[in-house]
Amino acid sequence: MNIGEVLAELKGDFPQVSASKIRFLEEKGLITPRRTSAGYRKYTDADVDRLRFILALQRDQYLPLKVIKDYLDAVDRGEHPESLPGGLTLTPRSVSDQLAQELAGHTRPLTRAELQGISGATTQLLASLEQFGMVSPDENGRYSEHALKATRSAVVLAAHGLEPRHLRPFRAAADRELGLIERATASLATRKDAAANARMADAARELSEACLGLHSALVAAAVADLDT
Repeated sequence: MNIGEVLAELKGDFPQVSASKIRFLEEKGLITPRRTSAGYRKYTDADVDRLRFILALQRDQYLPLKVIKDYLDAVDRGEHPESLPGGLTLTPRSVSDQLAQELAGHTRPLTRAELQGISGATTQLLASLEQFGMVSPDENGRYSEHALKATRSAVVLAAHGLEPRHLRPFRAAADRELGLIERATASLATRKDAAANARMADAARELSEACLGLHSALVAAAVADLDT
């Protein structure tokens, strides 16, 4: 297949994918299409399956390209890594719609009633979370998987006496971290081509993981000191 035919294969599942994005993945060493004598790229069915795998992990699991590449490199060396971070057991040569859903427990947006039912949040708790900017519905009044995670965490914290008004430092910290990420990716944001957008999105994911890791390590270290 040529790159146009590959895009046609992928557009159903990944409508935002572009030729620049695929070339960016090639530039990063995640995919290596065969070249004709004239230098044109030719893609096989295995290449398309590999692209589905990469794009699904980026979209549903928010994994940095480096993590995905390390996994694929291990597979290409003939190794058999059992899982990616998070304990997911995957086969990189084929990613079905069902597997894409399993990659992150990706769910459809939830109604308010569904969010409360799944998370165990009371009406008052959810209203307070919205008041303090912890969760918010989309334009259709639905809630994302991120809102579900935040609400579940708030339910646990509320059981220990920490109400949404006590959680405002988390909102402030998240906004500051987002500011750092935006500053670090500012040079890429000035460019409007698809490859630059792909680089910016991947850099933002990697920075986000690093911020979360640092935050978790600092809190865990402080909690460990309570035992000493």
